[in-house]
Formats: sequence, C-alpha cells, structure tokens
Amino acid sequence: MNLASYIFGIAGAVLALSVVVEMLRRRRLRERHAIWWVLAGILALIIGIFPQLLEWAADVVGIEVPTNLVFFVSLTLLFLVCVQHSAELTDLEDKTRTLAEHAALQSHRIDVLEQQLRSHPLEKKSDL
Repeated sequence: MNLASYIFGIAGAVLALSVVVEMLRRRRLRERHAIWWVLAGILALIIGIFPQLLEWAADVVGIEVPTNLVFFVSLTLLFLVCVQHSAELTDLEDKTRTLAEHAALQSHRIDVLEQQLRSHPLEKKSDL
C-alpha cells in the first residue's frame, strides 16, 4: 500500500464519520439510524490506520483478495440498513393507515352532527 492510498483511506473514514456526527448534531439523522453508519466509519478508520488488519481478516475468513472482504462487509452493512428501514417503513405505513381511518371516522362524525344541526335547528328561548 502506498502513502497516498493510506492517507486517502484515513481521510475518507474521517470524512464519513464527520458527516454522520454533523447530521446527528443538526438533528438530520436519528441515533438509531446512525448506528450502522458510525460502525462503518469506525471500521473504515481502523482499516485505514491498520491496513494489515484487513489482510489478516481476509486470511482468517479465507478470502484471497482483501478488497473482496471490504465489498462483502459493505454489502452486508447496506443490507442491514435496508432491512432496518423496511421495518420502520412498515411501522409508519401501519400508523398512517390507522391515522387515516381515525381521520375518516372523525370527518364522518362531524358530517353527521352538522346534518343533525341543519335538520333540527336549536329552538330559540324567549326572554322574559
């Protein structure tokens, strides 16, 4: 590994972590969504600082090209993010349906009450 790729790897990992932290700070990203990105950034930083760890991990797993391990871990991480978002999307769809049904029932109740008021106006009480 040459010096340029070494520096590029560390800079990329630091940039990724900085973006995630800044998004958390500005409340553009919630903590539960940031977990996977922080994990990826930390792993990238560790591998950027100690590239021999990637070679060691690839040997342990039995992968000949260490870059393939990076791709595999990246795909696995993205898969987990997609599963998490799919589960949250399902919950939000359920809540949206429930709220829409509740709003429709309230609208129907209001329409019925307005119709009753039109058909049976309140009787005026005469003053003494």
